[in-house]
Amino acid sequence: MSSILERLEATIAARQAALAADPMLAEQSYVARQLARGRHKLAQKLGEEAVETVVAAVAEDDAALASEAADLLFHLLLVLAGRGVPLAAVLAELERREGMPGIEAKQGRQT
Repeated sequence: MSSILERLEATIAARQAALAADPMLAEQSYVARQLARGRHKLAQKLGEEAVETVVAAVAEDDAALASEAADLLFHLLLVLAGRGVPLAAVLAELERREGMPGIEAKQGRQT
């Protein structure tokens, strides 16, 4: 069974393919509109959603935090799609880090 994130990724991929075939789709689909704006705007929107999530984490209730976190995950999927990075690559990286001490995992990512 696929997870909601995998289903969302599939929906985003379908909209991305449809947008490539018909740029007018951007007028009818939020996902297509966001993808049509390009990766810089996708990244900017992700940043906005991250800030909203932080604000909810410190100043709002649990329902607001859950809602903002859902927006953040959705917009992360858009950024990944815009860059052509599959969710599976992110999940594989998380699996690689699983069980690794936090300090060791962080040192492994520093350049």
